Amino acid sequence: MPAQTDYPFQNTSLPLEERVRDLVSRFTLEEKVELMVQYQAAVERLGVKAYKHGTEAAHGMAWLGEATGFPQPIGLGCTWDTELMKRIGSVIGDEARGFYHRNPKVNGLTLWAPTVDLERDPRWGRTEEAYGEDPILTGKLASALIQGIQGDHPVYLKAVATLKHFIANNNEVGRGDASVSIDPRNMREYYLKAFEIPFKEGGAQSMMTAYNAINGVPANLSPDVKAIVKDEWGMDGFVVSDAFDVTGTVRDHGYLDTYKEAVARSVKEGGIDSITDDSAVIKDALREALREGLLAESDLDAALTNTFRVRFRLGEFDPEEGNPYAAIDESVILRPEHAELSREAARKAMVLLKNDRGLLPLNADKLNKVAVIGPLAGIVYRDWYSGSLPYAVTPLQGIQEKLSGAGTNGKTSYSGGTDRIRLKSKKTGRYVRIQAGEEAALAATTENALDASVFEMTDWGWGSYTLISEDNGRYLTTDDKIVKASSEQIWEWFTKEVFLIHPAEHEQGCVTFSTWNGTPVTVHAESGQLLVGDGQAAETANEINVAGAAEVSGEDAPIVHADLFELEIVSDKLQTAKEAAAEADLAVVFVGNHPLINGKETIDRPDITLPESQEKLIQEVYAANPNTVVVVVGSYPYALNWVDANVPSVLYTSHAGQELGHALADVLFGDTNPAGRLNMTWYKSVDQLPEFMDYDVIKHGRTYQYFEGEALYPFGHGLSYTSFRYDGLQLAKEKLTAGTDQTARLTCRVTNIGEVAGEEVVQLYGRANQSRVKRPRKQLLGFRRVMLQPGETADVSFEVPLDQLAIWDVTRERYCIETGTYMMMAGASSENLPLTAELVVDGETIPPRDLTQSTKAINYDDYEGVLIGECTEGGSAVIVKDPSGWIAFRDAKFEDGADTLRIRAAGAADAVVEVRLDHPEGLPVGRITLTSGDLQTWQDYSCKLSGIHGSQNVYFILKGNLAISQFQFA
Repeated sequence: MPAQTDYPFQNTSLPLEERVRDLVSRFTLEEKVELMVQYQAAVERLGVKAYKHGTEAAHGMAWLGEATGFPQPIGLGCTWDTELMKRIGSVIGDEARGFYHRNPKVNGLTLWAPTVDLERDPRWGRTEEAYGEDPILTGKLASALIQGIQGDHPVYLKAVATLKHFIANNNEVGRGDASVSIDPRNMREYYLKAFEIPFKEGGAQSMMTAYNAINGVPANLSPDVKAIVKDEWGMDGFVVSDAFDVTGTVRDHGYLDTYKEAVARSVKEGGIDSITDDSAVIKDALREALREGLLAESDLDAALTNTFRVRFRLGEFDPEEGNPYAAIDESVILRPEHAELSREAARKAMVLLKNDRGLLPLNADKLNKVAVIGPLAGIVYRDWYSGSLPYAVTPLQGIQEKLSGAGTNGKTSYSGGTDRIRLKSKKTGRYVRIQAGEEAALAATTENALDASVFEMTDWGWGSYTLISEDNGRYLTTDDKIVKASSEQIWEWFTKEVFLIHPAEHEQGCVTFSTWNGTPVTVHAESGQLLVGDGQAAETANEINVAGAAEVSGEDAPIVHADLFELEIVSDKLQTAKEAAAEADLAVVFVGNHPLINGKETIDRPDITLPESQEKLIQEVYAANPNTVVVVVGSYPYALNWVDANVPSVLYTSHAGQELGHALADVLFGDTNPAGRLNMTWYKSVDQLPEFMDYDVIKHGRTYQYFEGEALYPFGHGLSYTSFRYDGLQLAKEKLTAGTDQTARLTCRVTNIGEVAGEEVVQLYGRANQSRVKRPRKQLLGFRRVMLQPGETADVSFEVPLDQLAIWDVTRERYCIETGTYMMMAGASSENLPLTAELVVDGETIPPRDLTQSTKAINYDDYEGVLIGECTEGGSAVIVKDPSGWIAFRDAKFEDGADTLRIRAAGAADAVVEVRLDHPEGLPVGRITLTSGDLQTWQDYSCKLSGIHGSQNVYFILKGNLAISQFQFA
């Protein structure tokens, strides 16, 4: 039946909200159910087309075929360039429109990007996907990308950006069932800021919730989505759950018992408007929830109003003539100017970490021979959220092109930094070679070493190796039954091209192999075929699995012991690398990571060092030729201690896509002066980091804001081929009044005092000279990337909203700008700030605590041995983590004294709450013993107090299995 053409929702002269409400009101209840999932069904009678929510676009359109690729987000974060980010976002939005034009049912216009999770720990497996450790840098860059993606038309959206993942998603291991503990100050001053800015400044129209729980509540049920994102920030788009996360509320968290409860509470309480999950399961659960009254039709109406408001703004229900984006078609995909922007972005993302002796830039005319060495030199890798590369320029090719242009073609030597090996089965005494046939299965079938297959073996560290057969150029992989040489690339959810190789305990020169999920590799006694275990296991489907490598063979499979193999070196990586380096004027060593090995979605990094084999490679090359440049091509910060102490020049780039080799060569040879700056602190060791799951950046010294140690490279660090001088940081007004004055205005002068043009990233930081609470050592307030010719001077101005100086006052549960002096600092990095100026702010003085009012336990000033979890009565509670812990409430004033304490608590019998003054071992003034129950059986308790009067620091000493939600002195 053709759609009617005179419904109010089709009338473009009506207000948007009226049109949306009219359309939603016309859906039947069953149609509404069909529209609540990622793949929204068509409603032909109303002219509503099928639509897909969610297309990956972290650094270019992904999974849809060939598309323009940009540097990984960690690399984009190193650009510190909002104007560039907006242009990149515009290209992504254009290509999204092109793919949508190609197939609108599959290629939607709601893009799952950018990832704005803050990178409080560099071990996070998805560090490559986000913009850094600072909320201002992350928020500003994300906002610019969003503006580019969504366009600047007052009515229509080019595409829609979806912020990921709300909130505090910075660990992979256990992400599906773990809860992170975050107190109000950390939440408000750090984690929420990165999301608030892209909503308020970037106008993001969508957001995705995280897999983890926060303070005991799964993110898809978090009340903060409605209370903060939608109500406080005014977000008028829609919220989507992460893949399989609503069912994960039951399956992984074990938080709820049924799917009907999960969908009902996700929609009603969690503010989820679109569910990304098993559609059939979700729709059945929605129907059941509606039948049983867990959901009302009005709840679906509210959610669909949010999703369809966005679909209207994409122009779906309007004539194309008025929509400037409707005419964008497939021809926009892979335009040449997009490739140029990719190259520009890759150049701007590169960070020169060290450059002693002026070794860089290289002069092609003065080089007779360059040795290009290392496992990242001759290849370009893509990560899980990359599109298919239309082409790929490797670092080796980029260097060769530069030398060819200087008339030195053919004077580049190459060593891959990999061993070439043969394998011989100890069981059969035969060498491994590829069997004939399409499967290219491996078998130990020849006694002659010359007939054996030779494999290029790359050591990625921590026991992980990949092997490429020189017979057919394919990676060894597995179907979980046999080992084959059949994979053209490493790019699937489960990285089955990884083999775990370990030296045999009692056999010199022998090794054992295990597959990607730890299953031993064996040799069939008769055929010689290489088997996975006993060769009888079912193949693990290479599909997205929230928990990661969950389906391993261990539980039900018979116990199989790995067979031994003699590993014979055909050519040694260190020897060939040393020879190449010794014969060259200069060596460039490329090291780093593969984006899908030892750190990725579902896998956190085991360490922050380079693989041991890569470090050894650098050391051997440097010994052979001190003119060595190290280029790190990686998704993370690294602890490059030996490299920094010895190698004269070090350059960092993320994996950067199709133009990686060109961009690297541009920087190495000085056609581009590097100006990337680090978006994360590069630590010297994991010993400088707190425990991985500790999300408290304030107390335990995370990120440049609170870290007290000496970093290898500080946040904001990056060198140039020129030098800059800073002069005079000037304040427009040296004293401001909060509430009257909204903005601090500052200007500094920067001069290029070198001989070549270059960009400088001018960074402005602030620090409170006094405060009621622990404040950051410094915090980024603004940044500008400026180009200066030799001798040129620029006045660089900043406008800093005063609310950037605010803290979250836990005593009154609101933001507060404290009265006092603030040191404003400008310079080239967080540890290179030559300019200072003092700003006096007339704000507030936080009054003493009044603990005679009902006080939430989570609003403590300090703690030990506790975490924050759920209080099923509403809100959060403090829970004892260790056998005992404490929480402190400082500067409490008891004008009339206090003789009674009332608490709301839950816990086992004999758990104890003690009240002490001044410090955890101070004067005891009260004691409560819990009588019975568990951590969610809440009861009122009270005790008499002695000796409380005047101003006090109050400590609650918590012993045993207990939780406390609130208290009050009287």
